[in-house]
Amino acid sequence: MGFKKRSTKSEEEVLEGQTDLAADNTVSAPSSKKIKMIGKKDADMGDGVASSSVANSVKPMERKKKRKQVDKERQRSVLENEESQLKQPIIEPKGKDATEPVAASSSSSSPEFHISVFKDLASADSLVREAAVETIVTELQAVQKAYDRLENKDLVEGGLKLEAQKDDGLENCASSLGYAVRRLIRGVSSSRECVRQGFALGLTALVASIPSIKVDSLLKLIVNLLEVSSSMKGQEVRDCLLGRLFAYGAIARSDRLTKEWLSDKNTLLIKEFMSAIISLASKKRYLQEPSVSIILEIIEKLPAEALLDHILEAPGVPQWFEEAIDVGNPDALLLALKIHEKTSIDSKFGKLLPNPFCPSKLFSADYLSSISNCLKESTFCQPRVHSLWPVLVNILLPDTILQAEDAVSASNSLKKHKKGRKSSSSEEEIANNVQSFCDVVIERSLLLSSHDRKHLAFDVLLLLLPRLPSSFIPIVFSPKVVQCLIDILSTKDSWLYKVAQHFLNELLDWVRNDDVRRVAVIVAFQKHSNGKFDCITKTKTVKDLMAEFKTEAGCMLFVQNLINLFLDEGHASEEPSDQSQTTDENSEIGSIEDKDSIGIMGNADFLKGWVIESLPSVLKHLKLDPEAKFRVQKEILKFLSVQGLFSASLGNEVTSFELQEKFRWPKATTSTALCKMCIEQLQSLLANAQKVEEPRSLANGLEPNDLGSYFMRFFSTLRNIPSVSLFRTLSDDDKESVTKLLEMESKLYKEERNFRLSNDANKVRALRYLLILLLLQVLLRPGEFCDAASELTICCKKVFTAPDDLNLSGEDELDDDAAPELMDVLVDTLLSLLPQSSAPMRTAIEQVFRYFCGDVTDDGLMRMLRIIKKDLKPARHQEAGSEDDDDNDDDLLGIEEDEEEDEDMDEAETGETADSDEQSEDSEAVVGSEGADKDIPEDSDESDGGMDDDAMFRMDTYLAQIFKEKKNQAGGETAQSQLVLFKLRVLSLLEIYLHENRGKPQVLTVFSNLAQAFVNPHTTEGSEQLGQRIWGILQRKVFKEKKLPKDESIPLSTLESLLEKNLKLASKPFKRKKSASSLSKKKLTASLTRYKMIVSLAQNSIYWILKIIEARNLSDSELQGVFDLLQAVLEGYFDSKKSQIKSGVLKEIFRRNPRISRQLFGFLLENCGNAKSDFRRVEALDLVIEVLKSQVPMNSNESKRDASKKFLKSHLQSLGHLIETLVTKMPEKKSRKTEVHKCCDKIFQMITTLDLTKAFLKCLEPGTLSACESQLGPVFLKLKKLK
Repeated sequence: MGFKKRSTKSEEEVLEGQTDLAADNTVSAPSSKKIKMIGKKDADMGDGVASSSVANSVKPMERKKKRKQVDKERQRSVLENEESQLKQPIIEPKGKDATEPVAASSSSSSPEFHISVFKDLASADSLVREAAVETIVTELQAVQKAYDRLENKDLVEGGLKLEAQKDDGLENCASSLGYAVRRLIRGVSSSRECVRQGFALGLTALVASIPSIKVDSLLKLIVNLLEVSSSMKGQEVRDCLLGRLFAYGAIARSDRLTKEWLSDKNTLLIKEFMSAIISLASKKRYLQEPSVSIILEIIEKLPAEALLDHILEAPGVPQWFEEAIDVGNPDALLLALKIHEKTSIDSKFGKLLPNPFCPSKLFSADYLSSISNCLKESTFCQPRVHSLWPVLVNILLPDTILQAEDAVSASNSLKKHKKGRKSSSSEEEIANNVQSFCDVVIERSLLLSSHDRKHLAFDVLLLLLPRLPSSFIPIVFSPKVVQCLIDILSTKDSWLYKVAQHFLNELLDWVRNDDVRRVAVIVAFQKHSNGKFDCITKTKTVKDLMAEFKTEAGCMLFVQNLINLFLDEGHASEEPSDQSQTTDENSEIGSIEDKDSIGIMGNADFLKGWVIESLPSVLKHLKLDPEAKFRVQKEILKFLSVQGLFSASLGNEVTSFELQEKFRWPKATTSTALCKMCIEQLQSLLANAQKVEEPRSLANGLEPNDLGSYFMRFFSTLRNIPSVSLFRTLSDDDKESVTKLLEMESKLYKEERNFRLSNDANKVRALRYLLILLLLQVLLRPGEFCDAASELTICCKKVFTAPDDLNLSGEDELDDDAAPELMDVLVDTLLSLLPQSSAPMRTAIEQVFRYFCGDVTDDGLMRMLRIIKKDLKPARHQEAGSEDDDDNDDDLLGIEEDEEEDEDMDEAETGETADSDEQSEDSEAVVGSEGADKDIPEDSDESDGGMDDDAMFRMDTYLAQIFKEKKNQAGGETAQSQLVLFKLRVLSLLEIYLHENRGKPQVLTVFSNLAQAFVNPHTTEGSEQLGQRIWGILQRKVFKEKKLPKDESIPLSTLESLLEKNLKLASKPFKRKKSASSLSKKKLTASLTRYKMIVSLAQNSIYWILKIIEARNLSDSELQGVFDLLQAVLEGYFDSKKSQIKSGVLKEIFRRNPRISRQLFGFLLENCGNAKSDFRRVEALDLVIEVLKSQVPMNSNESKRDASKKFLKSHLQSLGHLIETLVTKMPEKKSRKTEVHKCCDKIFQMITTLDLTKAFLKCLEPGTLSACESQLGPVFLKLKKLK
């Protein structure tokens, strides 16, 4: 290799990847088999530094540099002379019996060394490098053996002396071997491609295979050839230092040091080697860890007795250990731990290790604090974790002890909570060590320091996880660790965000298949974040973890831990991070804070609120058999009942001998807000249980798994315990209501068991659950549901109980003559419960209504519909001469047309405008024909006729409250929103009614009233949701329903009236106000959208009504009124500017109703020909073709052909008149001309198909024939030829 002149440059530290090369990529090859294994390691070596290395010996003085240049030239000539002289003595004495394989040249059998093999050592292909190493070793072994066999080495001594002028200790080596050793040493300092890896591999194999290479000579050569001078630049310094490191690594892996000790236990080579490598490690920080890695390889190969004298007593090693704590040297600590692990020596490390050494002292707070600098400085090798940490983790959490401990911990965790479980002394010691380690190292040293050290803290925690018992999770995931994780995850642009995310993903993988771990992690996260982990971090971590419980044991464990967390008074984190104030504010977006009562909670109550909400949600994704699920439900129900409904009068523990259970309460009194939350979750739990419970199986053959029944018995039992009282004091009326509800539920439960699995049993069950939820509602909102509870119990008695069992008090007795219908009372009661009930309560109401809606009377149905049509704004009574009222009444959608705008009929292409009609016509356009609804204003007192005062009071209690609130508030916004909410809940009942009463006449009543409510702008004012809800019900339950109300009791006149008004509504134009320009674009868009929805509703109503009429199979004479209505619409379509009915609607009517199209075809032809505008005439041609398609099918059998021919022949004259009009008044626009040609072509085809060409031509006047020829051209000429 050539020399390279170096220039001065400031020293820099190398990239951290080089440390990996130094630590891992130097290999040894004591035999040819080992060379292959070493080559595999070599294949994984990293990239080197990006500049060339020292090529030869470099001296600081210029004179020596010049001498080296001369040496290079001499070396080449001497090598040639040496090889030529070496061949002669080898051939003569060994020529006859030379049996050893050597690399021979083409002209002689003497061994040779091919220098070109060095090129293959630098190859990026590991296989090529391995082959090159084998070649080098084989050839040089042969050369050295030949050299050793020479008896007279004086013949080549001159060459050897020239090569050994530097006194490098290679006097006993052949010239080729000496050259190869020097070149390999120089090569390991090169960063080009894979030179360093390949040359280190070659040096390792060569030193291991040829004993002639002395270790002491190598150590001198490494220093001499890779000496660092002051004139070198930073990159060159790094290359030389890394070259030394790889060279030392080659010596270590060659096993020569071990062999030297085995042959001479007093050898000084190991001390010299240790001194050299410790000196190298002290030069640069990045050399420390790989240097220690090389030393550790030697330690593994040396016996323990050699370590004391040869390793620990080596020059520089004791001082290195002494300075380690002060300078923060993690590698010295690693070396000390490894040496102690093998020798159990305590006294040779100074303060670096505790004396005497034991795990409890190693992990004591004082010792860990003393070595904190060493631990913190281990971050220099990031992103890789320093080798020290796995060693510490192995000592902290030994395998054998922890496996046994984890099994015990898991079995105990799955059992019920037991106080005072004693653990073994070893477990306690390990727990104390882990506690001290996490406190001193993780929390106080790393987490409170730089970002790099926070990163290291999470890496160390990941090292702990595979060995960590579940019982230690609360220790490791301390408040500071969890808070640090939260702070990082809450800021996505944080430098550590990806680090925390990776840690969280690894943690989730670790707990995925272990319920004990999952429970411990969830509790730690929520406990130290006050129940806001997901809220603050904006993730679904806790939610996803909770959804992964699949077993009963896991669920029960989680429930028990949540209960303990609720009852624990010291759970709040006392040391929030600096960002805790910010994150607490940011976390106000979770599910719990949506509740008003939680908004004012403190952190402790927030966590308890999360516990309350989380318990029922465990069951959401749980798939267990009914009995297992029922057991989990019981545990949750008992907790919610005890904490939400009751309080202990004496102390915070009560034992029930009847239930054989002990119940606990928190030491601090539970707030009313939390009690309300418990009641709400209890309602939700019971409502969900009612939904999913199918025919109940008998538990142990004694009683069904009925959660509602279990709750009522549990409630009664606790209520009767003297030292337990309800969480709030009830009035006498509320107490009476609770008693009645308990008694009635008990009777219905017995009745249900008698009915078994019949429909009556389902009815009883629905009522029973409504009673249970109503009882909870009475406790939740006392004083508001007494009357409803009383009426509901009466209804239950009348529906299912025998008269003798009623035992009605005088107050409850009803006069049979004056009593309203039972179902009316039930409906009124349900309606009175709707406005202020919770979601589970509403679910129970809907369930009851579902089973009883088939018996609802027409009066009860109308009461529900009147609620939908109720309006806080009183109806305006139009006054004659009131110009403002006229304008307002004319405006259906809030936008009035510009009456001064000039119009002609051609403008109808883009939408005609016309004078507006009265709004009252709009609001009544789709209403039914009931006389009371037509004649009596909606807001009059008589609009609720047929209802007595009591019934009115029962139904309108909430409405009266809304009206009263509206008067007391400015604007009435709250009252309006409450009314809208009430209407939405009633709509849910109406949707159920339509579903359960499909095909009944009452569907028409519901349809007409809902349509009227939808069209009236004041009904849905301020709530787009209400309008969409009505629209959706009409679409799903009316228009798309296959079963039609075909009952003959529906008068045809009623259907005709509905049809007329919907036709009128479908024809109504969109009206623009003169002041429309001042309205916002949003309001204009909303008005236009509403107009389109109303028109669409009218169109669908027309199709649906005609479908009902058609299904009754009436005669043409009976349908004359329908024909007249549609004929009037057609007339308005052609003649009136006000009519905006779309041709597509008429076309759809004709397509769906062939009888109507046949009846009106003549009228259509006549009006089409007499139309005043070309636009209407051409547009109506589609209607003509549609009728002809339905009445004159092109592919029909003989019988239908005759009927079609008869139909078309009867209208030939009208068709001729239409053709005459079209050709004489041909439109000027090209598109319209095209439409006329298409229509005429289709008509001519139908005439030709039915052989009516001759009759048709006779109907045309001579002038018409010539006009047809000129205007229609080939289309008409083709018809004439067929004549």
